[in-house]
Amino acid sequence: MAALRDGRLTASRETLAAALHGKVTAHHRLLLSQHLGTIAHLEQTVTAFEKQIAVVVAPFNTAVACLVTIPGISATAAHVIIAEIGVDMSRFATAAHLRSWAGLCPQLNESAGKVMSRRLRHGAPWLKTVLVQCAWAATRNKNNYLHAQFVRLRARRGPQKAIIAVAASILTTAYYLLRDQVAYRDLGSLYFARMDKERTAQRLARRIKELGYEVEIRKAA
Repeated sequence: MAALRDGRLTASRETLAAALHGKVTAHHRLLLSQHLGTIAHLEQTVTAFEKQIAVVVAPFNTAVACLVTIPGISATAAHVIIAEIGVDMSRFATAAHLRSWAGLCPQLNESAGKVMSRRLRHGAPWLKTVLVQCAWAATRNKNNYLHAQFVRLRARRGPQKAIIAVAASILTTAYYLLRDQVAYRDLGSLYFARMDKERTAQRLARRIKELGYEVEIRKAA
């Protein structure tokens, strides 16, 4: 059992092996049996719900297939999104209206030219929570547009605001996929670099000069 330890544990194999030696009494066996029974009951409950959900969402399998092409969105997340916003996007005039309804548009409380608050609205709590979880999952893959967006915004606004922006992008993408019934096409991890090559080149040249080197930028033939 000690050999199955997680590699992140700092305790040695010998320490874990020593900790496994002990005495299991009848009281311990009772507690263990109760825990195992609870786990089995919860697994049966989850299975029953999954079967019922599969029946209910069967008419929307095409929409689910579209949504799961977005990085970070699993089948379960797609079910939640459809349950919250449906598949008929005509009820939202634009993607911005949907983002506002979901609570992913920051408020702008300004007085005399000074921004007092940019807090988010409450919006749809279930939808917002799932979208943020999807955003974190999407940013774990470095080879997509959403990760590039997160990295770009994190440097200026911090990780929390950056992940909300990624969640808003996922919802915007879901809006257009459901409206047009098309699969997701990723813009790529180099999208922002292609959009702003000159600024990127100047920033890298400045960084190289800070390291004590001279650099001259010329466009390739």
